Formats: sequence, structure tokens, C-alpha cells
Amino acid sequence: MTVTDGTPLGVGRDCVCMETAVSVASVAQAGPDTVVVELETPREFDAEPGQFVKLSADLDGETENAFYTISSPRVSETFEITVGADEDATLGKWLAERNAGDEVELMGPLGETHYEGEDSVVLFAGGPGIGPCVGIAERVAEDGGRVVLVYRDDDPVHEERLGALEDDGATVEVLDADEAVEDAAVSFPADAQVFVYGFAEFLDETRDVLAAADRDPDEAKAENFG
Repeated sequence: MTVTDGTPLGVGRDCVCMETAVSVASVAQAGPDTVVVELETPREFDAEPGQFVKLSADLDGETENAFYTISSPRVSETFEITVGADEDATLGKWLAERNAGDEVELMGPLGETHYEGEDSVVLFAGGPGIGPCVGIAERVAEDGGRVVLVYRDDDPVHEERLGALEDDGATVEVLDADEAVEDAAVSFPADAQVFVYGFAEFLDETRDVLAAADRDPDEAKAENFG
């Protein structure tokens, strides 16, 4: 999903720091006004779920840029980003209309708030925050770890992937847009790393939930989408 504040928080250890053209491998629907764009992985590119990339394209003579978090559990020959493609998402709409073999400019990975081998996680996803959260959850589940995921959205996406996580033993709770984060029936394993991805209001709510559960909010890995 787009990181809307527009400022990278950090440069990844294997950043393709000059923009490079990458090919689209596929585009698939992930939910209302949302697609998953699969991109071919450039050489010397290594990233973890939760990091993000900058994509650029020339549209009608104007350069459009946006930041998208990696939403696949691993980066190998290809990786995925989750893209909002509503009427206000200029680059997102363009990406949603791409075909295999089309190219887009990429820089990254960027960001310092990401998966780092944790084997027990509690993930809070607000709206577009589900992109990085579903990738992290799948990575931890693949490695046999424990996953708790709370997701709030008015139009949930990645429902098939969330269902598959539940089938694999993860705890997944989806909240309606008008439900408070504190309404989630969340348990916090003592050794779990907390991740929070979403807009500022969602992050503030989650900090209160963590404090009420005697968890230090400052120990959570959090990304503010604006």
C-alpha cells in the first residue's frame, strides 16, 4: 500500500538506490479498488516484508511517484506490492492497468520498520497497513511461528490470504471501520514483537491499547502512513 507521508524513513541494506526499470509479472485483484502487483526482482535487490519501494512512471508528460510496501513474505525472483487503485490514486490506477512485461521505475528497498526474523508477532493493520502485515504474517507462519493479526478497514482486502493464515493456526480478527482497536480480543504472548501499520489515528489508538496491556508502545515497530 502507499506510504503517504512521502519521506523514506531509511534505506535498506541492499537498496537499488538509483532508479531502475523493472517488469510487471502480473496484476491481480485483492479487494475493492485494490490490486496486487507482482514485480520482477532486480539484481542485487534484497528486502524483508514491511519495507517499501518507490515507484515512478511518466504519465502524460508528468512524473508520478508513490511509495508501496512489500506485501509478499519473501523476495526471490518476484515480489508483490499491494496497490490502492481508486479514483484519487493516479499511479495506482495506472499500475492496476498494467500487463505482464510492462515496465515501471523502482528504487529501494526503503524503511527500517520490518520483519527481522521474529518468531512470534502481534500485528495491527489499519486500512492500507494490511499490505506489510499480511506479508510479515505469512513469513512468520511459514517459519512455524505464532501470529496474531488485528485488521480494521471499511472494505477489507486480502481476505483469501487472511483465511489461509487462520487455517494455518494464526489468530486473525477483522474489525469494521467503526469499531475501536480496543474492541479486539487480542492476547499478547510475552515474547511477541508488536508491529503497527496504518494512519496516525490508528497508531494512536493502538498505542493506548498497548499501554493498557502493560506493553511499552515505544517497543512496537510502527509505520505512520500519514
